[in-house]
Amino acid sequence: MKLAVRGLALSLILLHPLLRAAEIGNADMLVRAMHDRYAKSWYETVAFTQKSTTYKADGTSTVETWYEAALLPGKLRIDIGPPADGKAYLLVDGNVTVFQQGKQVRSRPLVNMLLVLGFDVYCQPPETTLHTIAAEKYDLNKFHEEIWQGRPVYVVGAEKGDWKTPQFWVDKERLLFVRLFRPTQADATKMEDIRFVDYRPVEGGWIAARVEVWNEDKLVFSEEYSDIKTNPKLDAALFDPKQFNAERRP
Repeated sequence: MKLAVRGLALSLILLHPLLRAAEIGNADMLVRAMHDRYAKSWYETVAFTQKSTTYKADGTSTVETWYEAALLPGKLRIDIGPPADGKAYLLVDGNVTVFQQGKQVRSRPLVNMLLVLGFDVYCQPPETTLHTIAAEKYDLNKFHEEIWQGRPVYVVGAEKGDWKTPQFWVDKERLLFVRLFRPTQADATKMEDIRFVDYRPVEGGWIAARVEVWNEDKLVFSEEYSDIKTNPKLDAALFDPKQFNAERRP
């Protein structure tokens, strides 16, 4: 009898994440569940080397090496190529600042939804994430489920069968962001399909070691991460445009 009770208890423990996932019925509940699942363990900083490949229409491709670091929530630094080039992007609290040859060339408001949904959601108040999602025109009232790559997912922002409306997808079991549909910058009538794939467990949480951008069912860009470090010590000054120094990288 004791063995049976222990067996039942163990089964309930193992099934608990799935039972909680089954209770999620709207976007508000989903964002709160994503936060609650990982808030106590998710890493506060992350850094990695990125192989960025652009696939051209003529069948050729170009490759760049990017160096990325994030201070969560809300701060991402991307250094492109060697320090001598002085090329970088600082995406900080809803604004992007671009540097060329070590000098600031432009700055403008920009919310990076991949940073918000792939990282920030796990370590900032759910209310903040929900406000950002709504402000970026994702309809929080539209919610359904799909199967993608053999796994059940939640979909926020569109009705079932609608691929032309901004939306994001979240793995139902792991509560990890996996897919985003949004209009392309070149043509707002076309949608780009951004995918977080090759998720790997790391200290404090997970990271998708490959990101793919699809346009009209064609792969146009990919990111492959290596030398991934979670919770490295990062100085906040590294993310301050006023203190930018191309030679001082994360």
